[in-house]
Amino acid sequence: MNLGLTSGGNRARNLLLTVAALLISTEFAWADSELMLPYPTSFGKIQAATFDAGRQRVGDANLEIEKLEDGTVRIFAESGVDGGAHTIATATLTPIVDTNLLRPVYQQSSSFDADNRPLGTMRIDHTTGQATCSHPDSSGEGMRTQRLPLPTHDRVANVPLNLLFEPLVKGDVSKVDFQIVLCRYDAKLIDFQAKVVRRDATTDGGDHLVEVRYGPDFGSVFSLLAKAVVPRLSFWFDPASSSPWIAHRMPLYTDGPEVFVVRQGIETNTLID
Repeated sequence: MNLGLTSGGNRARNLLLTVAALLISTEFAWADSELMLPYPTSFGKIQAATFDAGRQRVGDANLEIEKLEDGTVRIFAESGVDGGAHTIATATLTPIVDTNLLRPVYQQSSSFDADNRPLGTMRIDHTTGQATCSHPDSSGEGMRTQRLPLPTHDRVANVPLNLLFEPLVKGDVSKVDFQIVLCRYDAKLIDFQAKVVRRDATTDGGDHLVEVRYGPDFGSVFSLLAKAVVPRLSFWFDPASSSPWIAHRMPLYTDGPEVFVVRQGIETNTLID
């Protein structure tokens, strides 16, 4: 699932990201991803829809999890405006021997404007230890690419957030620390943190709806500023379902509009907090 962090040209937001980039070391020595994600409990395509910030349906969406012939798992997600701007994201994960866990090996997301022109592509290759951000050049005829080395034992999870947050949904952990590659202007690696902010109980006391909220982890110095300028980023889950993801909220792409992507059959008013 593609992550967009910004939804406008807010100067304070840009300053926040610039300062954060300066605080993050760039002296990286690569090794495998440190993330160990839970194996999916079900496979297949989930039909969904894209809604704007006013909860008006604007287009189709889907999330697909499939097991490939070589045993790897692939996540594919697409959302956007029918006949207009949209984003496509994919991730490939490989099983960790003697466990029921997966490790990401490749992630990619691409965004397109209302005329289907490419806005940019983010690629994260954990096998080479490198991320790239490609954007149309000033001529509009080609692409310019920036490269970003991944750190030792990276925890980058731009796409497979539905799996990353599962331990939070189950109540096994109180927070999840991870990293996001941000392709705004210059390629950056930003620390993120996720926590559960809402649990709605069923009549028998079980969890019916769990909301996970996540955002940049800039430390206490920047925490208040971050809350003021970073858009609200959330995932919603039904822990009782064999396919727990039911919705998420994020910008459609960097500098794009905030959208809700909601699985078919879920009323958007149940997501209001």
